[in-house]
Amino acid sequence: MRKMSDTIARLTALRAQQNVHAPTLGSSNRLSTLTGFGSNPGALQARFYLPEALPENAPLVVVLHGCTQNAAAYDHGSGWTKLADQAGFAVLFPEQQRANNPNLCFNWFVPADTNRDGGEALSIRQMIETLIAAHGLDRERLFVTGLSAGGAMASVMLATYPEVFAGGAIIAGLAYGTANTIPEAFDRMRGHGGPSEPELQRLVSIASPHKGPWPRISIWQGSADQTVAASNAEAIAGQWRGVHRLGKTPTRSETVDGHTRRTWIDASGNALVETYTIPGMGHGTPLRTAGEHGLGVAGPFMLDVGISSTRRIAEFWGIAEPRASAPAKPRQPRRRDAQLPASPHRFALADDARVTARTAPLRDPAPSTPAADEKGVRKIIEDALRAAGLMQ
Repeated sequence: MRKMSDTIARLTALRAQQNVHAPTLGSSNRLSTLTGFGSNPGALQARFYLPEALPENAPLVVVLHGCTQNAAAYDHGSGWTKLADQAGFAVLFPEQQRANNPNLCFNWFVPADTNRDGGEALSIRQMIETLIAAHGLDRERLFVTGLSAGGAMASVMLATYPEVFAGGAIIAGLAYGTANTIPEAFDRMRGHGGPSEPELQRLVSIASPHKGPWPRISIWQGSADQTVAASNAEAIAGQWRGVHRLGKTPTRSETVDGHTRRTWIDASGNALVETYTIPGMGHGTPLRTAGEHGLGVAGPFMLDVGISSTRRIAEFWGIAEPRASAPAKPRQPRRRDAQLPASPHRFALADDARVTARTAPLRDPAPSTPAADEKGVRKIIEDALRAAGLMQ
């Protein structure tokens, strides 16, 4: 482990570099604010987006921004809400606060924030459950992705709540459990030390009581990344290959949009793990901003390298197709500025709560007066949180 003085020096240098490149929102904010989503032990904010014609029982994608970013800036660059309009899914953006981390990084290396039913991990889980309950989203099609510290936090969510997610995507991130302190975090980012592959696999197996099936995983990494070493992508792949009981040799290797994609496929023909290596790319989210399938806007940590990770990830999960076979039945349009009804109290959390794998399907209340509608929606949310062990 490196000396604390060396760690502090590197923290200072990184903060200075990040402050130079910190993105601005401009007029690109398409997100609404989610309130009243639980005890929120991680003290996070929550933003969300619902397309105007959201299909019944729509998927949900959870998107975690990188350091120095916020939800709206990451969405503007990555294009997730624009793809949501095209493909018909909801998007949730947990958002870090400076009081928790001065550089707006999710605390992926702090045990209090990365264990099941605690800290930032539980706050994100509560956001997910609240949005599902309020809008009748599909519990079988929940996904999480993130960049850098957000990618590492996506690893946390996939490991600690694997029964919740059908898939995940980690961009320039790190494996779950690879670091528990700031010095360890910097060493792992640079590719120094860390648990062995069998130990990484063991850490996932004990992070929750879940025994399978496991989420499918997409991993993205630039070969010239000077912030998070490319060896971390191999560690993530090894961690999840072990969980899925896949061998080290990929089933298939191919070129997609000029970049190398490796895929591990099980005996039933299901693609369970994929990795994309982007030659010459530094630290950031791979974009393709031009052409028919272009998404997002290039900028700091948003890198136009001719491939849209946003679109390719959604296709890997099975929630976006180049051409839809038939239009989905739309819901009633919702106002973009709509928020969840205010709760008369903060949701209380049981210390020994455990999230159940599935809860009963939820239905919208019958229309009546506005006051009755608000009470009905609130009751649905509270009942769902209780059923999931997230509210007393």
